[in-house]
Parts: sequence; structure tokens; C-alpha cells
Amino acid sequence: MVREIKENELNQLLELYLHLHETSLPEESEHLAQTWQTIMRDENHHIIVKIVDDRIVSSCVCVIIPNLTRGVRPYAFIENVVTHKDYRGKGYAKECLNFAKEIAKQMNCYKIMLLTGAKEDATLNFYKCAGYNCTDKTAFIQWLE
Repeated sequence: MVREIKENELNQLLELYLHLHETSLPEESEHLAQTWQTIMRDENHHIIVKIVDDRIVSSCVCVIIPNLTRGVRPYAFIENVVTHKDYRGKGYAKECLNFAKEIAKQMNCYKIMLLTGAKEDATLNFYKCAGYNCTDKTAFIQWLE
């Protein structure tokens, strides 16, 4: 089953993020709780999850960004695409991306953008097979401390 995350599933999501780039779980704090509540209340912030055996095994984030160009149509941004290492290669991340695409269509988005830090051919080919291309735009990132 693919669906949007439920409010009580934060800990499962944070554990899944250990398979992304995190090295430890964040400390339980007021800041974490406030951030989670902000995300849960934001109608433009969608955390999509794949559930297998009552467990979150794959996820992505889809944020809808209001926009004043392209006929005042919003665009979608995909981030934090991750699948638990024991569940990779089964199409679960693609299911999450397809769910995000449907949200973007329902919100009348004119495009979906996705950035990845991955350099491995398998990961880049995965995104290409999911319908994304790396030729239309050039991404620049400035990391802030």
C-alpha cells in the first residue's frame, strides 16, 4: 500500500532515513516536535510512504510550491527518496514517485523537479526510468552551515 504518512509514524520514518544519508536518529526535542507539526499541517507538504507488513519500507517527500509564472501554476519538488536496504529492487520507490506524480497532477503542477546527490549509474538510471531527465535544467546548490 502506498499512501501519505500518518502523524503517529514519525519514528518509523526517521528510522528509514538511516538508509538515506542520516547516521543517527535526531534527538527528541521541542524543535523536532514543532517541525513535525509544521509538516503535518502544511497542505503542500506530502510525505509518501510504501507500507509492507505494517512497516514503512520506502518513502519520498513531495512539496507543492505555489508559483506566479506558467499560468500561475505550481510546481512540485521531490526530495528524500529512500528505500530500506532490505527492500530495494522491488519497485517500491517508483510507487512512491508515481503517487507523488498523481498529487502533482491533482494540484495542477506544470513540472516535477527532483535532485539527487547519487552518482551511481543504477540510481541515476532508476530516476530516468521513472520519467525524470537530467538534460532540461542545471542544478546549483549552496550549502548553508
